[in-house]
Amino acid sequence: MIPPRSGLAVLRLALGLLLAAVLSACGGGGGVPYSGVTIRPLPADFTSRKAVAYSPYRTATSEAGLADEVITKAQIRQDLDLLLAAGFRAIRLFDSSDKVARQTLEVIRDDRLNIKVQLGAFVLGSSEAASRAEIARCVALANEFRDTVLAVSVGNETMVSWAFNRIAPPVMADYLRSVRSQITQPVTTDDNYAFWASAPTVITDVIDYAALHTYANLDTWFDPTRWQWKFTQVPEAQRAVAMMDAAIAETRRQYLEARDHLDAKGLSYLPIIVGETGWNAVDVGRQRFRAHPVNQKMYLDRLQAWVAEGRAGGRAPRQVFYFEAFDEPWKQGDDKWGLFNVQRQARYAVQALNADGSPAGTATWTYEPVIAANDADGNGVYTDADATYFVPPTVNPAITASRYTLYSDLPAEAGEFRPTGLRWDAFDGTTAAFPETSAVFGPGDPSRSLEITPQPASYGWGLLRQSPTGATDNLSAFQASGRLSFLVSTTYPGAIEVGISTDTQDRETQEAYLQLAPGRYGYCNTGAWCTVSIPLADFVAVNPKLDLSLVLSRFVIADRYAFTGKPANAGLRERLFIDAVRWTR
Repeated sequence: MIPPRSGLAVLRLALGLLLAAVLSACGGGGGVPYSGVTIRPLPADFTSRKAVAYSPYRTATSEAGLADEVITKAQIRQDLDLLLAAGFRAIRLFDSSDKVARQTLEVIRDDRLNIKVQLGAFVLGSSEAASRAEIARCVALANEFRDTVLAVSVGNETMVSWAFNRIAPPVMADYLRSVRSQITQPVTTDDNYAFWASAPTVITDVIDYAALHTYANLDTWFDPTRWQWKFTQVPEAQRAVAMMDAAIAETRRQYLEARDHLDAKGLSYLPIIVGETGWNAVDVGRQRFRAHPVNQKMYLDRLQAWVAEGRAGGRAPRQVFYFEAFDEPWKQGDDKWGLFNVQRQARYAVQALNADGSPAGTATWTYEPVIAANDADGNGVYTDADATYFVPPTVNPAITASRYTLYSDLPAEAGEFRPTGLRWDAFDGTTAAFPETSAVFGPGDPSRSLEITPQPASYGWGLLRQSPTGATDNLSAFQASGRLSFLVSTTYPGAIEVGISTDTQDRETQEAYLQLAPGRYGYCNTGAWCTVSIPLADFVAVNPKLDLSLVLSRFVIADRYAFTGKPANAGLRERLFIDAVRWTR
C-alpha cells in the first residue's frame, strides 16, 4: 500500500530522527562521523599521485652533523626536479623545520612545481616544549601552503612497542587534536603496522586516515622466521622472484592485519595509506641476500601494481609513500634505501624512466654505475638475472695449524697459517684510521704496528679484519682450547671491546663482543705494551650461536659507547697501537 503524502512526510521525519540518533551515537556531524570527529576525506589529488618520502640532507655523516649541514634552495630544486623526472608528484616531509620543510614548500610554490605534500610534525617524547613548538610551525606551514600541503602527519613511529622516540597514545592524541583543530587538511600519525593492527580508540578517534609503515625486508633481520624468504627448495634461477613475490605478499598481509583490526572496530571507512615501505639497494650489514639494486626495482614494481589495485577499488591502499627518495649517509647503518644515491645518481629501480645524461630541470639524470659485485653475469649492466637470493654457506676444510696469524711482521713459522685476501675495515667505513707505523711496535714483533686513531660516530667506533668478499675460514679446531691474542699499547680511557663474528647455516651473521676494562684478559691502558689473551670459549659463551666453522670477522677492536659505559658522542680519539694479532691453540 502506498501511504498518503502526509504519511510519507511523517515517515521521512521519523527516519530522519532515527538517522540523527544513530549519527549522534557515532559522533554526529556530516560526512562519515565517529566519536565526535567528522572524517576529512583524502583529496583525489593526494591519492592519485606517485609518492615518495623526501629528505634533502647530503653531507652529514651522523645525526650530530645534521645541524651543521647547510641546505640550499638550489639543492632542493635539483632534488625535486629529479623526483618529477621519475614521475613522483607527491612527497612526504618528516618535519616542519624552517631548514627543510619551509624551504621545500617555498621552492614548490615559488617555482610553481606540480608537487603535493604530506607535511610532518616531528614531535619528541623527551620534550613537550619542543613538540609544542614543532606543532606551531606545522600549523603555520599547513595554513600558509594550503594548496600544496594536502595532509598532515604528527609523529613518526612513536607508539609501536619498540619505538625509540616513545610517546604515549593519550599524549599523541592531544597533539593530533591540537593540530587538527587549527587546520583544514586531513590529519594522521605515521606508525608501524603492528601499532595499527591494535590501534587504540584514543588514536582512531582523532585521525582522518591511518599512515602505516611496513618493511618486510627488515622483518627478516629482526625475526628471520616472520615469513619465508630463503626458498631453498626452489631452483636458484627462480629463487629471487620467489623471494620478492613473498615479500609483497607479506607487505599485503601486514596491511590487511591493520585493515582487519580497524574494520573490527567499526572503522571500515577509515582509509589506510602506506606511509613508508622500501627495499635496500645495498647491504649495510643486515640485508645479505636481500639488498640489491635489482631486488629494489622488483619490490618497487610490485608495490606499484598493488597500489593500482587500491585505486581501482580493491582492498589495498590508494597511496604508498616509497622510502626513500635519496640515500641518507647520516643514518649510517640504516642507509641505502634511496631510489637515488647520495650523489643524486638514479639507481636501477628508476633508471629506465630517462636516458643517462638527459636534462631534468635544473638537474641532470645520471645513472648510478653498475657495482661489479652486484653484476652476477659480469656483462656491465643490471638485469633480472642479477637479483640476489639466499645461498646456503659452504664450509671450507678446517684449518689445523696451531697458529692463525692475522697481523705480524715476523716470518711465518712451521705450524702457522697466514690467511690471504683479508683487509682492515672501519665500522661504517669512516670511524677509524689505521695506518701502519714503524715508530713503535710490539716487543718481539718488529718492525711495525697498526696505529688506530678513532674517528668516532655518535655511537663510537670500530675496526675489523675480514674478507671483502665475505669469505669465511673454518677455525672450528680452535674452539675447544684456542685463544685470541694481540699486543696493545694505549692510553685510551676506560674499556675497549674485542669481538669476532661468524656466518651460520641460515646465513644470519652472529657476533660476540667482550668488554675489556684495564686488567681483564691482560689489557692495560698505561701506554706500556701488554699482551691480551682471550679464550675463544668466552666468545662462544657470550653468543652460543657463533659457528667457528664459518668465521667472518677474525678480529674486531672497538668501543661502542653504549656497551662500555660511555655517553653517546663521547668523541674519544686517543690512539691504540696493536701488533701480533693471532688465534692460537
